[in-house]
Amino acid sequence: MSDTMSSSSTIAASAPNVAPHVVVLGNEKGGAGKTTVAMHVVAALLEAGKSVGTLDLDVRQKSFSRYIANRQMWVGRRDMQMPEHITMQAGSHNSLDIRQQEESESFVRALGHLRANHDFVVIDCPGSDSYLSRLGHASADTLITPMNESFVDVDLLATLDPNTLEVAGPSIYAEMVWQCRQARVQANGAAIDWVVLRNRTSHIHAKHRKRVETTLDALASRLAFRQIEGLSERVVFREMFPAGLTLLDLTSEEANASLTMSHVAARAEVKSLLNALNLPGLSGGGAE
Repeated sequence: MSDTMSSSSTIAASAPNVAPHVVVLGNEKGGAGKTTVAMHVVAALLEAGKSVGTLDLDVRQKSFSRYIANRQMWVGRRDMQMPEHITMQAGSHNSLDIRQQEESESFVRALGHLRANHDFVVIDCPGSDSYLSRLGHASADTLITPMNESFVDVDLLATLDPNTLEVAGPSIYAEMVWQCRQARVQANGAAIDWVVLRNRTSHIHAKHRKRVETTLDALASRLAFRQIEGLSERVVFREMFPAGLTLLDLTSEEANASLTMSHVAARAEVKSLLNALNLPGLSGGGAE
């Protein structure tokens, strides 16, 4: 049994068949918007009255943790809900086996605590392969893989024939996800709902977009994932990072900000994304 399958089986065996629901943001390529999507999912769940725990597995960048820390400073004395957040630390032992054992034990403790105390757990994985990332993927009830609308990102999911652009085979990442899904089914019969988000969609280069969509349609059937449109490239998403805000916060008087047409368009995209995720108990994407 591979290390991936072994770690997947360990986590899958402890995954409950009922709530709490674990949402994992993962891929092996940075810059696709994982943390931005994660924070909007968290904000929507909190707005819907759900109790949320969050877990950052990116032991190097820690963007999710900084986002939430920024949000905590902005919230201050405002009457707004915050998730319970845990930042994972990398194992420190020189031995790879012992280091992975340390990380596995820490992960199981952290996830177990959040599962025991919240309706949802949202996990942000690093944009690279790591043992902690594999543990996170194996724990998912819903796995969200954001990608940019380009063949560079399609390579994350599969290898393509350079002449025909037909699918030649799954990528290493897709194979890892498949192993996690198989282990989960074998452990407790539960399925991982894999959702691929086409983020930063462009309104130009329509021919290129169509070719990417056609390829992803073929991959969706072969790899059994759902394909939905994500978020466009907009400055407003980056502008809100220092305050830990999301587009959903700008519907509140607490945000103390006026909505421009760009904000309105971006909010519509967020609502559409949240609806398409079809998370349990999040009617209408939690962003009415």
